[in-house]
Order: sequence, then C-alpha cells, then structure tokens
Amino acid sequence: MVESEYEQIRLKRLEENKKRMIELNLNKLSQSLRVSSPSPKPSPAKARTLRTPVDSSEVRRSSRAKNPPPSYREFGLEPLERPRRSYQRRDLLNRVYASDDARVYAIHRAEALQSSLEPEFPSFIKPMLQSHVTGGFWLGLPRHFCHTNLPQQDEMITLVDESDDESVTKYLADKNGLSGGWRGFAIDHQLVDGDAVVFHLINPTTFKVYIIRVYDESNKNQEEENVSEAPQLSNSGKRKRRGRK
Repeated sequence: MVESEYEQIRLKRLEENKKRMIELNLNKLSQSLRVSSPSPKPSPAKARTLRTPVDSSEVRRSSRAKNPPPSYREFGLEPLERPRRSYQRRDLLNRVYASDDARVYAIHRAEALQSSLEPEFPSFIKPMLQSHVTGGFWLGLPRHFCHTNLPQQDEMITLVDESDDESVTKYLADKNGLSGGWRGFAIDHQLVDGDAVVFHLINPTTFKVYIIRVYDESNKNQEEENVSEAPQLSNSGKRKRRGRK
C-alpha cells in the first residue's frame, strides 16, 4: 500500500516536470546547443627550442670593472682583542733555593723597612717561596690581614713598585690571595725564592710594594764570610790506611 502511494506521487511529479520543460522549450534549446557547438580542435604543439649552456663564471651582476681579488697579506690586520702579555717560562728544573741564613737576613731587613713606614696604613711582610715565583704563581696573603683590611668580595688590586710602576692583579676574597696579574709582576720584577716583599696598603685597593732581595751585595758578602770562617777539616782526623806487609 505504501509503495503504490509512493509510486503514484513519483509519476505525478514526473508528469509535472515534463509539462514545465515543454512550456519553457528546454528540449529544443538543448538540441540547438548540441548542433551549434563545434567539436573542440586540438591545439598545435609549440616548437621546442634547445637552450644553449651559459657559462656562470662570466655572468656578473655588478657594473664595476672586474678586478682581481685583493690579497689581505699585504695589509696589516688589527687584532680584535687586546694582546696578552707574554712572559718567558722559567726553567722549573733549575730552581735555586735560598739558604735559611739568607732568608732570615732578608726578613730582618724587611722588618727594619716596615718599621719606617707610616703606621696608620697597615702592612705585612711576605717571604717568597718557589710556588710564589715559579710554577703556579699563586700568592696567598695573611688571612687576618685580608679579613680586616681588604674587600670582602673579589676585586682588582693595584701593586705599585718603588719606581711607581703599577701592575693590576686579581684578588680572590674567598681564597685570600692574588691570582691573575701576580705572575706578570713576579716575572717583571725578577722575584726569586727567599726575597722578602713588604706590602703597604696605602688605600683599600692599592699596595705600595717594597722588595728586599735575598741575593744583594751585602747579603752575598756575608755568605762568603760565613763560608770562609767555616772550620776546615785537618788531615789528622783522617784515618790512615795501613799497607800490607
């Protein structure tokens, strides 16, 4: 029953559509369009031209005259960074160690010099060891002096020698010592084992430095006198070897 109703409705709609197409002459229009429209013609193929290879080395976009590339070897180039000071490495195998007498004599002279300095500015004496003047070049400062007089954070400290020449060093507050810059100062001033150095703090970040040489003329003469005054061994103390009979 349902299918018959649906079929009747469909047929009725088809009849309505045919009547409408007849009223609009759509059938005649579709036939006339088919007759009048020509069949498409194939388009002619374009002739293929061969390209000649182009030398890319001769193609230049710049209008300037072609010149050979400049040679930068002829011009001195300025360094981008400040050159570091180079120091000759000391021979660690040929270290010279000062005698105990020479060390004591240098310290006594340093104490005499320290007593003549202005007392309102603190100072201390640092005898030089091999680790201070060769190898690692690390200078540890007295802990109490650092905590009392020097900055509590890392700071650049200036060393002024007796000729008023300045050297900048790096002070490490946690380690209580001088690191960067001390190596150059020690080598420039030819510090050796046994020298006594007086550090006079003239302002919070500047030391006036006095160097007492362990091998100066007076100390050398005194060592020669000590050697000459040493008792010589007599032949009487030697044991004579008796020959065989």
